[in-house]
Amino acid sequence: MLLNHFILIIITFILIEVIHYFRKDSPLILKPKEFKKITLDSKQKYITFVEIKNLHKRMEVMIPSFDVNPRLIGISKDEIIKIRTKIKPLHPEEEEQQQNDYWSAYILKGKKSTVVEIEVEFEIRSSALDKIKCLWLDIEWVNYGPFGFFKKYNGFVLPNSSDIPKENSFKNNLVNPIKTHILGTLDDPISILKSYIPKNYLPTDILTIGESPLAIMQGKYIDYRSVNPSLISRLICKAFHPTSSLASACGMQTLINISGPTRVIISWLIGGIFKCFGFRGMFYRLAGEQARLIDDITGTTPPYDKSIVLGPKDTQIFCMKASKELNVNVAVVDVNDLGRVKILSTNNANNSEIIKRALASNPAGNANQQTPLVLIRSDELS
Repeated sequence: MLLNHFILIIITFILIEVIHYFRKDSPLILKPKEFKKITLDSKQKYITFVEIKNLHKRMEVMIPSFDVNPRLIGISKDEIIKIRTKIKPLHPEEEEQQQNDYWSAYILKGKKSTVVEIEVEFEIRSSALDKIKCLWLDIEWVNYGPFGFFKKYNGFVLPNSSDIPKENSFKNNLVNPIKTHILGTLDDPISILKSYIPKNYLPTDILTIGESPLAIMQGKYIDYRSVNPSLISRLICKAFHPTSSLASACGMQTLINISGPTRVIISWLIGGIFKCFGFRGMFYRLAGEQARLIDDITGTTPPYDKSIVLGPKDTQIFCMKASKELNVNVAVVDVNDLGRVKILSTNNANNSEIIKRALASNPAGNANQQTPLVLIRSDELS
Protein backbone atom coordinates (compact mmCIF):
# COMPACT_ATOMS: atom_id res chain seq x y z
CA MET A 1 0.00 0.00 0.00
CA LEU A 2 2.79 2.38 0.94
CA LEU A 3 4.59 1.53 -2.29
CA ASN A 4 1.46 2.36 -4.31
CA HIS A 5 1.21 5.76 -2.63
CA PHE A 6 4.88 6.43 -3.34
CA ILE A 7 4.44 5.49 -7.02
CA LEU A 8 1.37 7.75 -7.24
CA ILE A 9 3.36 10.68 -5.81
CA ILE A 10 6.18 10.09 -8.33
CA ILE A 11 3.71 9.96 -11.23
CA THR A 12 2.03 13.15 -10.00
CA PHE A 13 5.34 15.05 -9.94
CA ILE A 14 6.24 13.71 -13.39
CA LEU A 15 2.91 14.97 -14.74
CA ILE A 16 3.47 18.37 -13.11
CA GLU A 17 6.91 18.63 -14.73
CA VAL A 18 5.54 17.58 -18.13
CA ILE A 19 2.71 20.14 -17.95
CA HIS A 20 5.23 22.81 -16.91
CA TYR A 21 7.59 21.87 -19.75
CA PHE A 22 4.85 22.16 -22.36
CA ARG A 23 3.38 25.36 -20.91
CA LYS A 24 2.48 28.22 -23.21
CA ASP A 25 5.84 29.72 -24.11
CA SER A 26 7.75 31.22 -27.00
CA PRO A 27 11.46 30.97 -27.90
CA LEU A 28 11.59 34.61 -29.02
CA ILE A 29 13.52 37.16 -26.97
CA LEU A 30 13.78 40.91 -27.46
CA LYS A 31 16.82 42.98 -26.53
CA PRO A 32 17.75 46.65 -27.17
CA LYS A 33 21.07 47.02 -28.99
CA GLU A 34 21.91 50.72 -29.25
CA PHE A 35 20.38 54.19 -29.35
CA LYS A 36 21.15 57.78 -30.15
CA LYS A 37 19.60 61.02 -28.98
CA ILE A 38 19.14 64.17 -31.06
CA THR A 39 18.28 67.43 -29.27
CA LEU A 40 17.14 70.71 -30.80
CA ASP A 41 15.85 73.15 -28.18
CA SER A 42 12.52 71.82 -26.89
CA LYS A 43 12.36 69.10 -29.57
CA GLN A 44 14.11 65.82 -28.94
CA LYS A 45 14.40 62.57 -30.81
CA TYR A 46 15.47 59.10 -29.70
CA ILE A 47 16.37 56.45 -32.27
CA THR A 48 16.95 52.95 -30.97
CA PHE A 49 17.35 49.48 -32.45
CA VAL A 50 15.98 46.32 -30.85
CA GLU A 51 16.90 42.79 -31.87
CA ILE A 52 14.44 39.90 -31.80
CA LYS A 53 16.03 36.43 -31.67
CA ASN A 54 14.52 32.98 -32.13
CA LEU A 55 16.39 30.65 -29.76
CA HIS A 56 14.75 27.47 -31.06
CA LYS A 57 16.54 25.36 -33.69
CA ARG A 58 13.50 24.46 -35.80
CA MET A 59 10.39 26.23 -34.57
CA GLU A 60 9.12 29.08 -36.71
CA VAL A 61 7.33 31.83 -34.79
CA MET A 62 5.24 34.58 -36.31
CA ILE A 63 5.01 38.17 -35.05
CA PRO A 64 1.56 39.49 -36.11
CA SER A 65 1.85 42.81 -34.29
CA PHE A 66 4.43 45.06 -32.68
CA ASP A 67 3.43 48.22 -30.81
CA VAL A 68 5.43 50.74 -28.80
CA ASN A 69 4.10 53.05 -26.10
CA PRO A 70 6.72 55.68 -25.13
CA ARG A 71 6.58 57.27 -21.69
CA LEU A 72 8.61 60.24 -20.51
CA ILE A 73 9.53 59.63 -16.87
CA GLY A 74 9.80 62.70 -14.65
CA ILE A 75 7.30 65.03 -16.30
CA SER A 76 3.51 65.21 -16.49
CA LYS A 77 1.34 64.83 -19.58
CA ASP A 78 0.51 68.54 -19.44
CA GLU A 79 4.18 69.34 -20.06
CA ILE A 80 4.27 67.32 -23.29
CA ILE A 81 3.33 69.35 -26.37
CA LYS A 82 3.42 66.41 -28.77
CA ILE A 83 4.98 62.98 -29.09
CA ARG A 84 5.26 60.76 -32.16
CA THR A 85 6.42 57.16 -32.53
CA LYS A 86 7.59 55.47 -35.73
CA ILE A 87 8.35 51.74 -36.04
CA LYS A 88 10.45 50.47 -38.93
CA PRO A 89 11.16 46.72 -39.33
CA LEU A 90 14.63 45.98 -40.75
CA HIS A 91 14.16 42.35 -41.70
CA PRO A 92 17.42 40.98 -43.19
CA GLU A 93 15.84 39.17 -46.16
CA GLU A 94 13.67 42.09 -47.28
CA GLU A 95 15.55 44.32 -49.70
CA GLU A 96 12.92 47.05 -49.84
CA GLN A 97 11.95 48.22 -46.38
CA GLN A 98 8.41 49.22 -45.50
CA GLN A 99 7.79 52.98 -45.66
CA ASN A 100 4.53 53.21 -43.69
CA ASP A 101 3.71 52.53 -40.04
CA TYR A 102 1.83 49.30 -40.74
CA TRP A 103 3.44 46.21 -39.20
CA SER A 104 3.22 43.28 -41.62
CA ALA A 105 3.06 39.87 -39.93
CA TYR A 106 6.55 38.40 -40.00
CA ILE A 107 7.87 34.82 -39.70
CA LEU A 108 11.07 34.43 -37.69
CA LYS A 109 12.75 31.13 -38.51
CA GLY A 110 14.69 28.98 -36.05
CA LYS A 111 18.03 30.41 -34.87
CA LYS A 112 17.42 33.61 -36.87
CA SER A 113 17.04 37.21 -35.77
CA THR A 114 15.62 40.48 -37.02
CA VAL A 115 15.94 44.13 -36.05
CA VAL A 116 13.34 46.82 -35.46
CA GLU A 117 14.14 50.53 -35.55
CA ILE A 118 12.09 52.64 -33.13
CA GLU A 119 12.02 56.41 -33.46
CA VAL A 120 10.41 58.59 -30.80
CA GLU A 121 10.22 62.33 -31.41
CA PHE A 122 8.70 64.67 -28.85
CA GLU A 123 8.36 68.32 -27.98
CA ILE A 124 7.96 69.50 -24.40
CA ARG A 125 7.57 72.79 -22.59
CA SER A 126 10.88 74.52 -21.89
CA SER A 127 10.14 74.47 -18.14
CA ALA A 128 10.22 70.67 -18.22
CA LEU A 129 13.55 70.20 -20.00
CA ASP A 130 15.51 69.55 -16.80
CA LYS A 131 12.86 67.28 -15.31
CA ILE A 132 13.11 64.38 -17.74
CA LYS A 133 14.72 61.35 -16.07
CA CYS A 134 14.50 58.96 -19.00
CA LEU A 135 12.36 57.69 -21.85
CA TRP A 136 10.69 54.35 -21.12
CA LEU A 137 9.67 52.26 -24.12
CA ASP A 138 6.81 49.90 -23.32
CA ILE A 139 6.65 47.27 -26.07
CA GLU A 140 3.61 45.07 -26.62
CA TRP A 141 4.01 42.40 -29.28
CA VAL A 142 2.31 39.12 -30.21
CA ASN A 143 3.97 35.73 -30.65
CA TYR A 144 2.10 33.15 -32.78
CA GLY A 145 3.15 29.54 -33.33
CA PRO A 146 2.74 25.89 -32.24
CA PHE A 147 2.05 27.10 -28.68
CA GLY A 148 -0.94 29.16 -29.83
CA PHE A 149 -0.63 32.92 -29.52
CA PHE A 150 -0.18 35.39 -26.72
CA LYS A 151 1.04 38.90 -26.00
CA LYS A 152 4.53 39.57 -24.71
CA TYR A 153 5.57 42.72 -22.90
CA ASN A 154 9.04 44.23 -22.77
CA GLY A 155 10.20 47.56 -21.47
CA PHE A 156 13.53 49.32 -21.34
CA VAL A 157 15.05 52.70 -20.54
CA LEU A 158 16.66 55.15 -22.91
CA PRO A 159 18.69 57.25 -20.46
CA ASN A 160 18.84 61.03 -20.37
CA SER A 161 22.57 61.53 -21.01
CA SER A 162 22.50 65.02 -19.48
CA ASP A 163 22.02 63.36 -16.07
CA ILE A 164 25.44 61.67 -16.24
CA PRO A 165 27.96 63.82 -14.29
CA LYS A 166 31.36 64.77 -15.63
CA GLU A 167 32.97 63.88 -12.30
CA ASN A 168 32.17 63.08 -8.67
CA SER A 169 34.11 63.82 -5.51
CA PHE A 170 34.12 61.86 -2.29
CA LYS A 171 32.26 63.79 0.40
CA ASN A 172 33.31 64.01 4.02
CA ASN A 173 30.96 61.17 4.94
CA LEU A 174 32.57 57.79 5.57
CA VAL A 175 29.65 56.22 3.71
CA ASN A 176 28.85 58.08 0.51
CA PRO A 177 25.70 57.18 -1.53
CA ILE A 178 26.19 58.02 -5.22
CA LYS A 179 23.29 59.19 -7.33
CA THR A 180 23.12 57.97 -10.94
CA HIS A 181 20.82 58.33 -13.90
CA ILE A 182 18.11 55.68 -14.21
CA LEU A 183 20.04 52.59 -15.25
CA GLY A 184 18.97 50.12 -17.89
CA THR A 185 19.99 47.32 -20.22
CA LEU A 186 21.84 49.75 -22.49
CA ASP A 187 24.25 50.51 -19.62
CA ASP A 188 27.37 48.43 -19.05
CA PRO A 189 27.78 47.74 -15.30
CA ILE A 190 31.55 48.22 -15.12
CA SER A 191 31.38 51.35 -17.30
CA ILE A 192 28.76 52.74 -14.89
CA LEU A 193 31.11 52.20 -11.94
CA LYS A 194 33.87 53.99 -13.83
CA SER A 195 31.58 56.90 -14.74
CA TYR A 196 30.31 57.55 -11.22
CA ILE A 197 33.12 56.59 -8.85
CA PRO A 198 34.48 59.77 -7.18
CA LYS A 199 37.76 61.00 -8.66
CA ASN A 200 39.44 61.08 -5.23
CA TYR A 201 38.66 57.48 -4.23
CA LEU A 202 41.33 55.31 -2.59
CA PRO A 203 42.33 51.74 -3.52
CA THR A 204 41.30 50.67 -0.01
CA ASP A 205 37.74 52.03 -0.45
CA ILE A 206 34.79 49.70 -1.05
CA LEU A 207 32.35 50.43 -3.87
CA THR A 208 29.05 48.60 -3.46
CA ILE A 209 26.25 48.21 -5.98
CA GLY A 210 22.72 47.03 -5.24
CA GLU A 211 21.75 43.62 -6.58
CA SER A 212 18.59 44.93 -8.30
CA PRO A 213 20.31 47.73 -10.31
CA LEU A 214 22.96 45.23 -11.44
CA ALA A 215 20.29 42.72 -12.44
CA ILE A 216 18.41 45.40 -14.39
CA MET A 217 21.54 46.29 -16.37
CA GLN A 218 21.90 42.56 -17.12
CA GLY A 219 18.30 42.48 -18.41
CA LYS A 220 17.16 40.24 -15.54
CA TYR A 221 13.65 41.64 -15.13
CA ILE A 222 10.22 40.60 -16.40
CA ASP A 223 7.06 42.56 -17.03
CA TYR A 224 4.39 41.10 -14.77
CA ARG A 225 1.97 40.99 -17.72
CA SER A 226 4.22 38.41 -19.39
CA VAL A 227 3.89 35.96 -16.50
CA ASN A 228 1.12 33.38 -16.73
CA PRO A 229 0.56 32.07 -13.17
CA SER A 230 -0.43 28.42 -12.82
CA LEU A 231 -2.76 26.85 -10.28
CA ILE A 232 0.30 25.70 -8.29
CA SER A 233 1.71 29.22 -7.98
CA ARG A 234 -1.72 30.60 -7.02
CA LEU A 235 -1.99 28.06 -4.18
CA ILE A 236 1.58 28.08 -2.84
CA CYS A 237 1.93 31.88 -2.76
CA LYS A 238 -0.87 32.12 -0.18
CA ALA A 239 1.38 30.52 2.45
CA PHE A 240 3.89 33.40 2.37
CA HIS A 241 3.90 36.62 4.38
CA PRO A 242 2.08 39.43 2.50
CA THR A 243 5.30 41.49 2.26
CA SER A 244 7.22 38.64 0.61
CA SER A 245 7.98 38.86 -3.11
CA LEU A 246 6.69 35.29 -3.36
CA ALA A 247 3.29 36.18 -1.88
CA SER A 248 1.89 36.96 -5.34
CA ALA A 249 1.03 34.36 -7.98
CA CYS A 250 3.27 36.04 -10.58
CA GLY A 251 6.22 36.31 -8.18
CA MET A 252 5.89 32.64 -7.27
CA GLN A 253 5.42 31.60 -10.91
CA THR A 254 8.65 33.41 -11.78
CA LEU A 255 10.49 31.27 -9.24
CA ILE A 256 8.78 28.12 -10.54
CA ASN A 257 9.89 28.97 -14.08
CA ILE A 258 13.49 29.18 -12.84
CA SER A 259 13.72 26.36 -10.29
CA GLY A 260 11.02 24.04 -11.63
CA PRO A 261 7.67 23.10 -10.02
CA THR A 262 8.87 19.91 -8.32
CA ARG A 263 11.71 21.65 -6.48
CA VAL A 264 9.46 24.51 -5.38
CA ILE A 265 6.66 22.19 -4.17
CA ILE A 266 9.06 19.93 -2.24
CA SER A 267 10.83 22.96 -0.74
CA TRP A 268 7.45 24.36 0.29
CA LEU A 269 6.41 21.07 1.96
CA ILE A 270 9.71 20.62 3.80
CA GLY A 271 9.79 24.32 4.73
CA GLY A 272 6.28 24.04 6.19
CA ILE A 273 7.28 21.02 8.29
CA PHE A 274 10.40 22.76 9.65
CA LYS A 275 8.38 25.89 10.37
CA CYS A 276 6.04 23.87 12.59
CA PHE A 277 9.06 23.03 14.76
CA GLY A 278 10.26 26.65 14.91
CA PHE A 279 12.88 26.49 12.13
CA ARG A 280 12.25 29.28 9.62
CA GLY A 281 13.79 29.98 6.22
CA MET A 282 14.19 26.37 5.09
CA PHE A 283 12.13 27.00 1.94
CA TYR A 284 14.56 29.72 0.80
CA ARG A 285 17.53 27.42 1.40
CA LEU A 286 16.03 24.63 -0.70
CA ALA A 287 14.19 26.47 -3.50
CA GLY A 288 17.28 28.00 -5.10
CA GLU A 289 19.19 31.27 -4.88
CA GLN A 290 16.53 33.24 -6.74
CA ALA A 291 13.98 32.51 -4.00
CA ARG A 292 15.70 35.11 -1.80
CA LEU A 293 16.59 37.55 -4.55
CA ILE A 294 13.37 38.02 -6.56
CA ASP A 295 11.80 41.46 -6.10
CA ASP A 296 8.12 41.68 -6.94
CA ILE A 297 6.50 44.76 -8.50
CA THR A 298 6.72 48.00 -6.48
CA GLY A 299 10.03 46.75 -5.06
CA THR A 300 12.25 48.73 -7.43
CA THR A 301 12.69 52.33 -8.58
CA PRO A 302 10.26 53.48 -11.32
CA PRO A 303 9.90 52.74 -14.18
CA TYR A 304 10.86 49.22 -13.02
CA ASP A 305 8.17 49.28 -10.33
CA LYS A 306 5.92 47.26 -12.64
CA SER A 307 8.58 44.60 -13.26
CA ILE A 308 9.58 41.46 -11.39
CA VAL A 309 13.34 41.85 -10.91
CA LEU A 310 15.45 38.71 -10.55
CA GLY A 311 18.77 38.35 -8.82
CA PRO A 312 21.86 39.22 -10.89
CA LYS A 313 24.05 36.58 -12.52
CA ASP A 314 27.79 35.92 -12.18
CA THR A 315 28.23 38.40 -9.32
CA GLN A 316 31.58 37.00 -8.20
CA ILE A 317 33.03 37.31 -11.70
CA PHE A 318 31.67 40.86 -11.90
CA CYS A 319 33.26 41.87 -8.58
CA MET A 320 36.66 40.45 -9.49
CA LYS A 321 36.68 42.05 -12.93
CA ALA A 322 35.43 45.45 -11.72
CA SER A 323 37.91 45.48 -8.84
CA LYS A 324 40.80 44.78 -11.18
CA GLU A 325 39.81 47.44 -13.71
CA LEU A 326 39.05 50.18 -11.15
CA ASN A 327 41.67 49.27 -8.52
CA VAL A 328 39.11 49.40 -5.72
CA ASN A 329 37.21 46.86 -3.64
CA VAL A 330 33.81 45.97 -5.12
CA ALA A 331 30.78 44.23 -3.61
CA VAL A 332 27.25 43.35 -4.76
CA VAL A 333 24.79 43.76 -1.89
CA ASP A 334 21.13 43.35 -1.00
CA VAL A 335 20.09 45.81 1.72
CA ASN A 336 16.71 46.70 3.21
CA ASP A 337 15.29 49.16 5.75
CA LEU A 338 15.22 46.48 8.45
CA GLY A 339 19.00 46.60 8.78
CA ARG A 340 19.57 43.36 6.92
CA VAL A 341 22.66 43.38 4.74
CA LYS A 342 23.32 40.42 2.45
CA ILE A 343 26.60 40.37 0.54
CA LEU A 344 26.05 38.39 -2.64
CA SER A 345 29.69 38.64 -3.74
CA THR A 346 32.84 40.66 -3.08
CA ASN A 347 36.40 40.57 -4.33
CA ASN A 348 37.67 40.67 -0.74
CA ALA A 349 35.82 38.66 1.90
CA ASN A 350 37.82 40.38 4.65
CA ASN A 351 35.67 43.48 4.09
CA SER A 352 32.41 41.70 4.91
CA GLU A 353 31.98 43.01 8.47
CA ILE A 354 32.88 46.57 7.44
CA ILE A 355 30.30 46.46 4.63
CA LYS A 356 27.58 45.16 6.96
CA ARG A 357 28.25 47.87 9.56
CA ALA A 358 28.42 50.64 6.97
CA LEU A 359 25.19 49.64 5.21
CA ALA A 360 23.11 48.63 8.25
CA SER A 361 21.25 51.97 8.15
CA ASN A 362 20.56 51.47 4.41
CA PRO A 363 22.18 54.76 3.28
CA ALA A 364 21.20 54.10 -0.36
CA GLY A 365 17.51 53.89 0.56
CA ASN A 366 14.77 51.66 -0.80
CA ALA A 367 12.61 54.33 -2.44
CA ASN A 368 13.33 56.60 -5.44
CA GLN A 369 16.69 58.01 -4.30
CA GLN A 370 18.47 56.71 -7.44
CA THR A 371 21.59 55.89 -5.39
CA PRO A 372 22.45 52.32 -6.40
CA LEU A 373 26.15 52.85 -5.61
CA VAL A 374 27.70 53.47 -2.19
CA LEU A 375 31.39 54.23 -1.59
CA ILE A 376 32.70 53.21 1.81
CA ARG A 377 35.94 54.58 3.26
CA SER A 378 37.03 51.33 4.86
CA ASP A 379 40.29 52.61 6.43
CA GLU A 380 38.38 54.89 8.80
CA LEU A 381 35.66 52.34 9.58
CA SER A 382 37.90 49.38 10.35
